[in-house]
Amino acid sequence: MKKWLAALLVAGFCILPAHAEVAGAPEVTAGAAVLMEKETGEVLYALNPHDKLEPASVTKVMTLLLTMEAIQAGTLSVEDTVQVSARAASMGGSQVYLKEGEVMSVHDLLKAVAVASGNDAAVALAERLSGSESAFVERMNQRAHELGMEDTTFMNCTGLPAPGHLTSAYDIAVMSRELIRNHPQIREYTTIWMDSLRDGAFQLANTNKLIRFYDGATGLKTGSTDAAQFCISATAERDGMELIAAIMKSPTKDTRTATAKSMLDFGFANYTVLDVKPAQALAPVEVLLGERGFVQPILADSGRILVEKAQINEVETTVSLAPDVEAPVAAGQKLGEVTVTVAGEVRQTIPIVAAEEVPRLTVFGIYRELLREFFMVK
Repeated sequence: MKKWLAALLVAGFCILPAHAEVAGAPEVTAGAAVLMEKETGEVLYALNPHDKLEPASVTKVMTLLLTMEAIQAGTLSVEDTVQVSARAASMGGSQVYLKEGEVMSVHDLLKAVAVASGNDAAVALAERLSGSESAFVERMNQRAHELGMEDTTFMNCTGLPAPGHLTSAYDIAVMSRELIRNHPQIREYTTIWMDSLRDGAFQLANTNKLIRFYDGATGLKTGSTDAAQFCISATAERDGMELIAAIMKSPTKDTRTATAKSMLDFGFANYTVLDVKPAQALAPVEVLLGERGFVQPILADSGRILVEKAQINEVETTVSLAPDVEAPVAAGQKLGEVTVTVAGEVRQTIPIVAAEEVPRLTVFGIYRELLREFFMVK
């Protein structure tokens, strides 16, 4: 079949203010770091991305992910209440000082984990979801395996020091992406700067100072111990592009924050997400021997690609579409494809499919069409 080519309009890229622009690589003071774009999962910067290090309370990204997945599945609700066990109440480190037998809503426990990094709250959620922290940790490791987190072994749900409790900057970015991409409602908790529990009796202050001081910050989780030093998964969004800066083993709180800011600035200044759209509506495709003479082609997926801003003018997009197709045509049947290249390299191929089904003509229908053609010719 013959194919025709048509140019596509690529639009929707973000233009950042001049003060956000940086030159060269970000300034990183850390043992390991990864900068990832949320939608595509592409890595924009990496330093020792697969080094296995202690994550401290950044571990709780997985605890939050499993909690949000349970809420999405309907097995848990933010209105549900949790009775605190003796074990949950005994957790040291960062805590909101839960008491054995105290009853707290899932909503407030999520606040306690996301804002104050409460170890006691994390264990209370784990026990509510899986019956025990050990069972919950099994699920954490299973989910890590499902996400391809090959550098990760969890020993607890809190990030408190434990032999063998290790992950990597890359894996932190992966689980953070899963959380913010599929559960954007987590922002309700991760963007809180100050709040309270127990009807205002206990004050919360976010351990992630970027929430207050970085434009577009959306979360996500800090962590620190003597061995892990200072870690963070920092997320921020500007003009429709959300980035994840995963940083491990930074020597101080200030270097952790400065490194996260530098990495995010680097990403926003140098990269952009482009929407791929046809310059004009795709022409209907002729259907041979169909109950209808044409079918409307549509893109199977919304096309978005990540490119360096310097390469915007090197983006080329073409459409390859069949001029006709024989019935029957199924809804979603492939009719062609969109190919997007950047500097001559293929970045994405998007199928073009039929918007609806077109049944094949019956024998009577074919006879009727022949008669119609005959009389039209006459």
